[in-house]
Amino acid sequence: MSASVSVPALPPVPTGLWLGGDQVHPGPVFGVRNPATGDVLIEIADATPADGATALADAVTAQPGWAATAPRERAELLRRAWELVIARRDEFALVMTLEMGKPLAESRGEVDYGGEFLRWFAEEAVRIGGRYTRSPSGTGRILVTEQPVGPTLGITPWNFPLAMGTRKIGPALAAGCTMLIKPAAETPLTMLLLGQVFADAGLPPGVLSILPTTNAAALTTPLLTDPRLRKLTFTGSTAVGKLLLRQAAERVLRTSMELGGNAPFVVFADADVDAAVTGALQAKMRNTGEACTAANRFHVADQVRAEFTAGLTERMSELTVGPGYAPDVQVGPLITDRQRTTVAELVQDALDRGARVTTGGNALPGPGWFFEPTVLADVPADARILREEVFGPVAAIAGFSGEAAGVAAANDTEFGLAAYFYTRDLDRALRVSEALEAGMVGVNRGVVSDVAAPFGGVKESGLGREAGTEGIAEYLEPKYIALP
Repeated sequence: MSASVSVPALPPVPTGLWLGGDQVHPGPVFGVRNPATGDVLIEIADATPADGATALADAVTAQPGWAATAPRERAELLRRAWELVIARRDEFALVMTLEMGKPLAESRGEVDYGGEFLRWFAEEAVRIGGRYTRSPSGTGRILVTEQPVGPTLGITPWNFPLAMGTRKIGPALAAGCTMLIKPAAETPLTMLLLGQVFADAGLPPGVLSILPTTNAAALTTPLLTDPRLRKLTFTGSTAVGKLLLRQAAERVLRTSMELGGNAPFVVFADADVDAAVTGALQAKMRNTGEACTAANRFHVADQVRAEFTAGLTERMSELTVGPGYAPDVQVGPLITDRQRTTVAELVQDALDRGARVTTGGNALPGPGWFFEPTVLADVPADARILREEVFGPVAAIAGFSGEAAGVAAANDTEFGLAAYFYTRDLDRALRVSEALEAGMVGVNRGVVSDVAAPFGGVKESGLGREAGTEGIAEYLEPKYIALP
């Protein structure tokens, strides 16, 4: 583990709720902790149900004017916001590292990636279409327009504090929707800083409210039952997503859900093993493994399993663990002590069932919530880690024999967000891409996220898509107008 270093000063960040285009300090506060030390970084406003009601009222009031705003004007505002995010790149990155833990290099990468959603949807705002055709019977004409859904509630997770917000805010604002954002209580500071950016960019009051809270259910339940709210967009666990879907069903509320994953990483016998190891490291260790797209289980053909295991073990053992703001650190802390305990329990369960550790395997002493980069070999089929999302720096390797067995193992899960595989055979690449039950498939690459591509899953990994040309459609309603 990297030697301890002094904690950098937290850049100036808003500490109030964003309501009515400005900061509001209603009274209750809560502390945001640094996962590298466990210490409180700063105290911020804790939103109440009354604050949620105020935010929704503001959104409803602002909705007609924002929907009527010229697409080019909405686009220019998003463009200005993107420019301000990039101009404050180092500030955003340090805030993100301090509250979430990821290494500064990865935080800078997230600023670039997250900012791109603002630029992308600035460009999409002026491309909202429709159609006009003659009816097949010749008795009339069909006009289809696209209109904004209306006031939207966005709930974002802690692991990508900027990108998960901009991936929702960008298309919502581009489409002409007002939005309330509830960021994760673990990482609200980045989102509050983004609120300042939008205020500086000239966003009209009430179009965007940001409501960090320690009592999510108390805040969101009244909003979901209010007939003025027209859409819910959520990124988080499948368990919470199911609960929100049940609540949304009462009002037939439009929803988009980006839920949990259990991504397989399949290495076929004909793969370039060195390239597969490099891709595995990217797919597993981005964000310290705390990503819904992270490779969770490695299904490796028996013919190359020993070579792949040795290569990944060597690369994982070389990674430097420590506070994300320390020089040359590649693996930061986990988000909470509870998450570190969960990772340790999944590792121990695999060992109890016959797996073996080839590197790592242990929680590291504090301060902070660190876990060693770990490779588990010979993981049996009944191990929990092959069924549950580990959300940590642990690679679980199991063998298979034959293409059909590899595909079957990959699909043996209720989730279907991302999948990865390596092969040199073009025919196999096409066959397997079609056979894998996942919304996103990486072929001979360990990173799939792209602002220009649709992001989302199948089965219990969610509903709808974010990003790409598909992303803005989640915030638009087609309206058919029958003409003579």
